[in-house]
Amino acid sequence: MTSPSRPAPVRNLSDDLAAELSDPHCMAPGTGAELLRALPWRRLAVLGDSVTAGVRDPLPGYLDRSFADRFADALAATRPGFAAVNLAEPSLLIDDIRDRQLVPALEFEPDVVMVSAGGNDAFRDVDSDTLRTALTSLLTPLAESGALIVTIGLFDLPRSGLVRPEHAAGMAHRFDELDRVTTELARELGGVHIDTHHHPLAADPGIYATDRVHANARGHAVAFAAIATTLGAYAREHADD
Repeated sequence: MTSPSRPAPVRNLSDDLAAELSDPHCMAPGTGAELLRALPWRRLAVLGDSVTAGVRDPLPGYLDRSFADRFADALAATRPGFAAVNLAEPSLLIDDIRDRQLVPALEFEPDVVMVSAGGNDAFRDVDSDTLRTALTSLLTPLAESGALIVTIGLFDLPRSGLVRPEHAAGMAHRFDELDRVTTELARELGGVHIDTHHHPLAADPGIYATDRVHANARGHAVAFAAIATTLGAYAREHADD
């Protein structure tokens, strides 16, 4: 006689999020707002692909916020009247982001633009010059409008151990090139680049999980911590500008 099978335990996603925020590379709620208090911006436009769009499958107990949403929440907590628009969509290439998101971003008249673009491009065989051309055509009009450009790097997925060995080397090269081009363009346009590509957790398989919801949640918490820390330092450095 076989014993009845036991049901799989139900995961408490709230506990997962609490553990995520206790990671030394993340920060507790409220800390981000303190770091961002000195930033002068009042209108934020967020552009990007699935990395920025985040999880859009709300589950009981799960706080459905991308790292861009977390940033907007923290900045809104420091200044009345703050406004943000998150234009990010899943599964877009850089050309798609430019064609769908550039015009509404310009119409919003932001004073800062956060861009996490190229995640999907990094999975295809595209050369550096093509990436640079596409990113330049996206970022230059935004910079010329007077907005500060903040580019967000990508976690180093190819070196996480989760990519099939036969694909890892080529993918790592494309991720590296995207990071290099994005960093250079931010500098050329007088913007800020947030380096999550070389983050201590970037190549750690622990940042990724078979559970898509928790993988995104923890990745967004780490990215938000990197954004808040970097831009807090930026505010201090430019306090007298």
